[in-house]
Amino acid sequence: MNLPNINFKEILGKLSVIKNNMALLVPIIIVFVAALLFVPTYLISRRLQKRIQAESFTKGASVIKRLKAEPISGEQYQIELARQTDRANDANEIARLALQTTQRELLSYDIFPEPDPNADFSAVIFRVFGERFRNGIDALVRDVNGRDCPTLEELQRALEESSVSRSRMGGRMPMMDMGGLGRGGMGMGMGDYYGSGMMPGSNVNSLIIDELCESRARSIPVYVDPTKIAGYDYWATFTYEGKDEAIKDCWYSQLGYWVVEDVFDTIEKMNAGHENVLTAPVKRLLSLSFTMGLKRPRAGGGVFRGGRGRRSSGQTKSENADRPVYVLSDKDGLTESCTGRFCDKEKGLHAIHFNVSFVVKATDVLPLMDELCSAKEHQFMGYPDGKEPAQTFKHNQITVLESKIGFVNPREMNHRNYRYGEGNAVELDLICEYLFKVEAYKALVPKPVQDTLDGVEETK
Repeated sequence: MNLPNINFKEILGKLSVIKNNMALLVPIIIVFVAALLFVPTYLISRRLQKRIQAESFTKGASVIKRLKAEPISGEQYQIELARQTDRANDANEIARLALQTTQRELLSYDIFPEPDPNADFSAVIFRVFGERFRNGIDALVRDVNGRDCPTLEELQRALEESSVSRSRMGGRMPMMDMGGLGRGGMGMGMGDYYGSGMMPGSNVNSLIIDELCESRARSIPVYVDPTKIAGYDYWATFTYEGKDEAIKDCWYSQLGYWVVEDVFDTIEKMNAGHENVLTAPVKRLLSLSFTMGLKRPRAGGGVFRGGRGRRSSGQTKSENADRPVYVLSDKDGLTESCTGRFCDKEKGLHAIHFNVSFVVKATDVLPLMDELCSAKEHQFMGYPDGKEPAQTFKHNQITVLESKIGFVNPREMNHRNYRYGEGNAVELDLICEYLFKVEAYKALVPKPVQDTLDGVEETK
């Protein structure tokens, strides 16, 4: 655009003619300022028109042409509504499945929820619970066809029978002194069988014992001693020390029993298709504990041994029992929690720790840990009475927090009468976390337990 050539001096000169007429000065100044503003405004508007043409009209026309070629259905909103509904259903389903993990069958429906204090009450219900706990573990052991290695009594009987047979055949086979191997004879171990090479017939005795141990290994897929499972011996000698303590015993033992079920389910799945220990991946369940005989006085402050194993002053027998403990902070756990998960009201979670040890084929360490943490099925028959039709739910509540692998020395007393087959076997020691959804069982939690969770101190 060509702008006029403006001579401002000439204009000012003409303005001096009317300097005596001040009424015209203000309008002239306004016209002058307007002229100065008009030029940049005109230039900016031209550029804006070109930009609108390029970015709005052209692109808009292209979009309109494309939309005309692909028209949107008038029912599109219904499709989007269905999609959003599916997403909401997925979220609700996830929440429902999370609750199902903790909706588990109870050993006794007479104790949880807590018995009515005004109703007739008998301490017998706690002994019944203990019997069901032990019977349940016995059934789990049978399900995996588990047994322990031959006992000292079995070995002694086999040697005696062999001696009688050889005597009848005219041979003379001196028997070994078994006096230190009977009840209470823990000063001697089975190593005395093998360490008596100077005795006549000791090599034969060793062969007999070795064959008996091999025969046991060929007849079972896994070694299990139920007395090594937390709570099994405790309920065999249970003594009633008051209602609140008994209720807490039952509650914590119920939590522990669900853990035991998962451990045996893992063993069963790992050893599926294997008939004996010599080929099975999981060869032995060494122990399952909730305290490890340890106390953690403070987070990161090391451990103090022995507290839970003995009854100390001012503590009840149940308080010293090997039973689950709710992890309210680091000091309550068996190890520092790498997940940072504790009992949390806002998140609606409860957490406990447990320790489980196996003898496992070295190549199956990782598959065993993976199987332990995998989803498992359980039956649920409703709360609070367990009389609803059984439903099959799934749960997946285990996380491995710490693992330790050790070499198996067959000459050690802990392994001497066990046979693990060819190949390398290792001891696998795991500390795990087990989670519960509070909403799923909050109506069952007894008041003495809830007081502990709420930090309410008991009055002695």
